[in-house]
Amino acid sequence: MTEQMLPYIAQYGYFAILALVFMQEVGIPSPIPNEFVLLVGGYLSFTGILNVPLVILSAVVGDLLASFILFELFYFFGKSVMNRKPKWLPISEVKLEKLRQKMETAGPFGMYIGRVTPFIKGYVSVLCGILRFPQKKYSIILVSTSVVWSLAYVGVGYLSGPYFKNLTFLNERHLFLLPALLMLVVLLVKLFKKKTIV
Repeated sequence: MTEQMLPYIAQYGYFAILALVFMQEVGIPSPIPNEFVLLVGGYLSFTGILNVPLVILSAVVGDLLASFILFELFYFFGKSVMNRKPKWLPISEVKLEKLRQKMETAGPFGMYIGRVTPFIKGYVSVLCGILRFPQKKYSIILVSTSVVWSLAYVGVGYLSGPYFKNLTFLNERHLFLLPALLMLVVLLVKLFKKKTIV
């Protein structure tokens, strides 16, 4: 899959990255998961075709635009959407209340994890909008997670440059590895801090 996308992203560059990220985050079916787009962007930066900061900027802009649009739509029109009970959003009021409680319990950390997890990212924006999460808090979490997410995947694509052709076996199942590793690092840092305090 990554090999098939190389010529397109190489040809259309930053616009392709921004457009593909935006499409998938806003819910438009995309031919390739965003994480693959960023890995390819990182690899093309390694080869000198693209520039790392501009790849990250393109991904962040695409992600932020789509996520803000979803959040604002569901923030202002979420109740009317929920009242119509669309088939594409099978969430009852009871489930919504449970999700609200879980979100309050998990706090910002839960949102951070959701925002860097493949296939869940977009739903976090929808959920925060429906639950009318405070816009300022949402914006801070959104921007920080967007930068971390983009930096992580583009960085992996860049650093794996010499071996990138060997990584063409990657598929959607492997996309959970990077967020899982990031969560593991965060948990280890928290545990280490607790031990040094005690």
